[in-house]
Amino acid sequence: MHVMGTGYGRTGTTSLTAALVKLGFGPCLEAGEVFRNPRLIRPLLGAVEGKPTNWEEIFACYKSTVCEPVTPCWRRLVEYYPEVKVVHTVRDPEQWISSIQRTLLKRRRHINTWYGRVAIRVSSTLGTDLAPLIELFQRTLEGQALKLVAEGKPERAIEQFRAHTDQVIETVPADRLLIYDIRDEWGPLCEFLGVSVPAEPFPLKSTTVEIASGRGRGFGREALMRFLARTR
Repeated sequence: MHVMGTGYGRTGTTSLTAALVKLGFGPCLEAGEVFRNPRLIRPLLGAVEGKPTNWEEIFACYKSTVCEPVTPCWRRLVEYYPEVKVVHTVRDPEQWISSIQRTLLKRRRHINTWYGRVAIRVSSTLGTDLAPLIELFQRTLEGQALKLVAEGKPERAIEQFRAHTDQVIETVPADRLLIYDIRDEWGPLCEFLGVSVPAEPFPLKSTTVEIASGRGRGFGREALMRFLARTR
C-alpha cells in the first residue's frame, strides 16, 4: 500500500480516489469496494474493532485506500506501512456538516426504517453479510458523525472533524503528509506523490446533487435486500 487518504467523507474523497487510480495508485480500497468484494467485510470489521489484523491479506490487491471503512485504523496503518504517503482531505467544517446532512444522512436513512431493522435482525440470525456490513460502516468516522447529526448534535460532529485533522497532523511525519483541498486539483497532489500531472482534467466527482438524488453510494433498500441474502 502506497497512499492512504485519512479525510472524512464529503471532503472530496471520491475525487481523490479517482485521481489516485488515474495516477497509477489503484486499485483503491474505499467504500464501494466493500460492496463489490464482500469478503472484505469481516476482516475489516475485526480491524476497526481493534482485533489482530492481517493487513497484507486485506491490501493484497490494493495500492491505496481512501475514506471509510478503513479510516478508524489510520494510526495503525501509518505505523504498519512506514513508507505510506498520507493525503488528508480538508473542507470548511460548516460546509462539510451541511453536505453530510444533505447527502450521507439521507442515503443511510433506510438502515433505521422498519424493514432495515428487520433485515439486520434476520441477517444476524442467519449469519449473512448484511449485519456485519452495517456494523462496519456504523463504526467508521463517518458513521460516528452521522450518528451525532441524527441525534441533533452537529456541533459535536464538527468538533470531532476538527480534532481528527489535528490528530493526523500531530501523528504523521510532515514529509509523509499532504493536507489537501481538492479545489487545488492536480498540482499539490502530483508534487507530493512525485508523479507527472496528467493531461486530463482533475476528476471532480460525487457531488451533493448526485448523492442526494440516489446516484451516489449508500445503503438503499435494494442494497439492504441484496446483502441480506449474501452469505460468507
